[in-house]
Amino acid sequence: MAPTLNIAALTRRTGVSPDTIRKWEQRYGVLHPDRTPGGQRRYSESDVARVKWLKARIEEGYRIGEAAALLGTAGIAAGTNEELRAELVAAAARSDVPAVTSTVEQALLIEPVDRAFAEVLGPALIEVGERWATGDLTVAQEHLASGAVRAALQRLLADSRGNVRGLAVLACAPGERHEIGLLMLAVLLRADGWQVAYLGADVPVADVVALTERIRADALCFSTSLRETAETLARELAAMRALESTTVLIGGRATGRLDAVGAVAELRAHAA
Repeated sequence: MAPTLNIAALTRRTGVSPDTIRKWEQRYGVLHPDRTPGGQRRYSESDVARVKWLKARIEEGYRIGEAAALLGTAGIAAGTNEELRAELVAAAARSDVPAVTSTVEQALLIEPVDRAFAEVLGPALIEVGERWATGDLTVAQEHLASGAVRAALQRLLADSRGNVRGLAVLACAPGERHEIGLLMLAVLLRADGWQVAYLGADVPVADVVALTERIRADALCFSTSLRETAETLARELAAMRALESTTVLIGGRATGRLDAVGAVAELRAHAA
């Protein structure tokens, strides 16, 4: 993409000061801006991605020299969400571990988490799963993509926020092993101000309900990818006659009615 941003715009987009950007550019060679006829720097969306990536690594504890060296091998280069989605699938098909990891990180750096999930990571994982089902990708390649997304989500979930809206318990239905959608919901709820008790895959319903009541959670969210499991889960919850003061949501691909972004909006409405 053509470089169109001046250094002030790059600072606004990244939160990194002009002096720091110039130092990174001159000392570590991480940016190569174009110049106008008058000598002013012009940066591209790729430069925005690279500065955000460096900033994130420094916040994780890397020194700038170490982060710059990593950036040189990570191949961070901005693109549209469609291009990022296609690159994630292609990198999994090539079994290219660094490219899979850097593409996932780039999507989460460039976009707000809800858009990264809805427009890049979620659709990419669906396509990877479909290509595995048709034999175009191996189990190992599918696990490579899903593992990279899972690791990134777990890092985001570890970023604790204040409990502003309430406490939510999140669990996969019994027998359900696909937890990435639930992890996406956990990250979005945490960013929205919820405290999250994340229980993960394949949890007995009675145990989840007992914990929810014990800690007096405001919301309980189950995820399932199988219609039969969703129906059984709904029956079990109805039979328990518990959780009278708790908002209960059942979502996932099996329900066809509630994705992670929609679940956050519904819980926010109940909490208001």
